[in-house]
Amino acid sequence: MAEVISKSGRKMSPVATREVTAVKDTTPKTVALDAKKQIRRAENEEYLKDPNVKAFLAAIAKAEGGDYHAKYGYGWAKGFQTGKWTFTDESTHPGAGFGGSTTASGLYQITIATWREYGGKMGLTDFTPHTQDLIAVDMLRTLGVIDKIKAGDIPGAMPKAATRWAALPEGPGKKNHYPPQHYVEYPEFLSSYKSAGGTTK
Repeated sequence: MAEVISKSGRKMSPVATREVTAVKDTTPKTVALDAKKQIRRAENEEYLKDPNVKAFLAAIAKAEGGDYHAKYGYGWAKGFQTGKWTFTDESTHPGAGFGGSTTASGLYQITIATWREYGGKMGLTDFTPHTQDLIAVDMLRTLGVIDKIKAGDIPGAMPKAATRWAALPEGPGKKNHYPPQHYVEYPEFLSSYKSAGGTTK
């Protein structure tokens, strides 16, 4: 770097440098995370090990009818039988699906805005299955229901969880938060949760 001298004759010290990766450079890169993002990600990794949290995620996934490599339209839109509404590039969010506007994708129907917000809090820039799991965990944390789920208080977790996933009921005997969209009844959700190894209070 060239030496820079101020008008007073003092040598100026650089505070930062920036390197740009060439477009054709496809070698893997290590991204330095700040401490806050590292901590957030590590905490979510621990939450993901909890059997009840894993079971709750599995029940969400079943209710939403998604797949780790699904785009909006997967399972029902014209052409889905031939894989039209799926993606293979996990390096980034796949973007809009059927209709060209809705970006809900992956196992938990994560939109591109949600991916940027929650992935950004952990320094995640890809859309791998594990990243999707971590984002879903962080969403549950932000809703303030992760401890209820760990404790097996599923009815207590449902009202807030239903505000993020349209296919979830708000609790026993209740509908979803976004009528008239399709949703699963609470007994069905609870059955999926228990089948995945979840326990209740």
